[in-house]
Amino acid sequence: MTGNGRPVPRLKHEQVARVLENEIRGGSVPFGRQLPGEAALAERFSVSRNTVRAALSELGEAGLIATRSGKGSFVTFDGRPLDVKLGWARALQEQGVDAKAEVLRLEQSTDPELARELGELSDRFIVVDRLRRIESGPPISYERSRIPATPRAVSAFESGLAGGSLTQLLIESGLVAAQGEQWVDVRMLSVEDARLLERAPGEAFLWSRCLTRDSTGALVENVESLLDPAHFRLHFSFSAS
Repeated sequence: MTGNGRPVPRLKHEQVARVLENEIRGGSVPFGRQLPGEAALAERFSVSRNTVRAALSELGEAGLIATRSGKGSFVTFDGRPLDVKLGWARALQEQGVDAKAEVLRLEQSTDPELARELGELSDRFIVVDRLRRIESGPPISYERSRIPATPRAVSAFESGLAGGSLTQLLIESGLVAAQGEQWVDVRMLSVEDARLLERAPGEAFLWSRCLTRDSTGALVENVESLLDPAHFRLHFSFSAS
């Protein structure tokens, strides 16, 4: 406010940012949609491209968009939380986000090192490796899941009951998470991971490992994920109880 009680006029880039923010939050420009280029926005608002860049920077800091070098700015705000209990694919679909998962590997395999680390008697696991992407852009996540190859899990896997869905495979296997741990870090993409994610080697991605167990402490799933920080944020809550 000014000394006479009137609001302080916003700078041009703030005015542009507010208009675009209202359109994004209002759903006019949905999640995953690419914004018009700098030149088009400059013409629309009758401002310079520097003003547009400042406005886009402000939207990026607010977590509403992500700008990719050479590709433009994309909306990363959808305004609604995802119910991850449904499984990512279904949860995203119910929120109107066109996310597709590509299964790279679905098989039984042995991993003695992981078995020793987790204290498992058997080193046999069902392996599910997936890439996930929205619209026609590059993948936004690479997930490597390992679930114990129990007789019931193997039966569900071999009979095709899960239909390619990891969430359904866990359900059909009778594996229900009741407790878990999660680790989060920032890692630079290896050459192989960068190739799969269609990014440059050394680009920073969020790395997450989530280990879940059932009510008796038996292993349910060990999953390591590489997540595009432009599309994923982590929120942890704590309670005294």
